Amino acid sequence: MISVENLSKCFVTKAKKALDSNKVDPRDHGNLFYALKDVSFHCGKGEVLGLLGPNGAGKTTALRILSTALKPDSGQVIVNDVDVLTKPLLAKEKIGFLSGKTGLYGRLTARENIEFFARLHGVNDDFLKNDAERIYENLAITAYLDRRVEHLSTGMQQKVSIARAVIHEPEVVVLDEPTTGLDIMATETIMEFVQYIRSQGTAVIFSTHHLDEIALLADRVSVIFQGNSCFDGTVEDFQQHADDLDLRKAFMNVLREAS
Repeated sequence: MISVENLSKCFVTKAKKALDSNKVDPRDHGNLFYALKDVSFHCGKGEVLGLLGPNGAGKTTALRILSTALKPDSGQVIVNDVDVLTKPLLAKEKIGFLSGKTGLYGRLTARENIEFFARLHGVNDDFLKNDAERIYENLAITAYLDRRVEHLSTGMQQKVSIARAVIHEPEVVVLDEPTTGLDIMATETIMEFVQYIRSQGTAVIFSTHHLDEIALLADRVSVIFQGNSCFDGTVEDFQQHADDLDLRKAFMNVLREAS
């Protein structure tokens, strides 16, 4: 279970000249940018939460806070009774995070990348020799584990990155747009893997712009718009924002209601 409550985050930026007020982001105040103003969402054990929002809404900032890469100005993140903000090292044991970039070492093999991060998390050799194979098979990466990452396709690299993120069997997995730029086959493998780890009781949070992924995977939906949460609930409740239950229309209507 992960609970995110009332996150806010402000960044200092270079001062900007006054522009047309209709085109300025309302979070922009001179040399301060309020990336998050009030964001809250929740995801239970064995649930999948789809995080939606326009580009620049604050999704990645929120997910980086979950990963402990950023500290918020205010708010709280709790993972199974562990406060992520006050106990980040303990929280990292419970969270697997995939950022928008693979972050892999190109000159190492896929296996070497995964096992390097596994050992940072204290994963023992017996697990890597035996149980890790289950993860490799479910992500369809067994055939190229011993190839250097720099020689792998984008889809292959993404699947290796996911294996690296879950190799320590975290209780919560956070994926930032995991299928962006991938072909149909790679996307299908990742979608099936999310379903698999959910069946194991893992809580999964993933950001996406693809509403078909929400329809296929999500139990819950959270929408962020201009740094604020404007919806957090079940997929069924989200669909009620459109007369015909269409997810695209529901999304647009939620944004209109928040404007």
